[in-house]
Amino acid sequence: MAPENFTRVTEFILTGVSDCPELQIPLFLVFLVLYVLTVAGNLGIITLTSVDSRLQTPMYFFLRQLAIINLGNSTVIAPKMLINFLVKKKTTSFYECATQLGGFLFFIVSEVMMLAVMAYDRYVAICNPLLYMVVVSRRLCLLLVSLTYLYGFSTAIVVSSCVFSVSYCSSNIINHFYCDNVPLLALSCSDTYLPETVVFISAATNVVGSLIIVLVSYFNIVLSILKIRSSEGRKKVFSTCASHMMSVTVFYGTLLFMYVQPRSNHSLDTDKMASVFYTLVVPMLNPLIYSLRNKDVKAALQRFMTNPRYFF
Repeated sequence: MAPENFTRVTEFILTGVSDCPELQIPLFLVFLVLYVLTVAGNLGIITLTSVDSRLQTPMYFFLRQLAIINLGNSTVIAPKMLINFLVKKKTTSFYECATQLGGFLFFIVSEVMMLAVMAYDRYVAICNPLLYMVVVSRRLCLLLVSLTYLYGFSTAIVVSSCVFSVSYCSSNIINHFYCDNVPLLALSCSDTYLPETVVFISAATNVVGSLIIVLVSYFNIVLSILKIRSSEGRKKVFSTCASHMMSVTVFYGTLLFMYVQPRSNHSLDTDKMASVFYTLVVPMLNPLIYSLRNKDVKAALQRFMTNPRYFF
């Protein structure tokens, strides 16, 4: 039997958030505002935690890394997405698509790990306050952050390599607003068992592993809080981890919504809406959560606005 002739794909077409022409400009404006707020908020957190001498603790060091990750994650997705709202031909080259997927995986996996690291930091701060600065030393902070980025990078290389190791031919229309592994693999004209298995194992390991660390940390935190007799003391201790709890709830809530919903209700359109949330909305919300719920950050912002020369 003669082999079939396939035209190998050299570029992909992104369908975007919506294919309705009337919605392109309104959606562009909405997501432009989201992205500008994300950039401003995260740059604000990065600046304050870098220059304010009172925010030089492990907690704010990790918060700065989370802001860098959030800024990177949204920047990998948003600019291309915004351009596609304004052009008719929403194309992306094969290598540009692979780069975007790799960047997205790096930042999203790093965020999952960083939230787990921050949960451990809050556990030590509340359960062992006297040993906090000894246990969570500068050296340990640098080690945990380095391992987070190294793990994110290695995951991105392995998963994106697997996704782009299969053949893509004939159809090149990605039902998404960025290059994601699930809609990409749906276009493959070769066996996708290996990359799908790698994607599933990677996602399950990252989400479940980090979630266990977060839950165990907060279980011990709750036990420690319950041992405090005064309500004022409990409130004060709880306030030190309230921002992180809100951030974790929003982020993992979105991920669990995607992966735990019944298969009959699962669709790529649902995935798109969830993806909008954790690639654009969550990175915008985190600076608000950590600034509005944190007295130290609000005080640092007030000092910076009153006398910016003091910091430089």
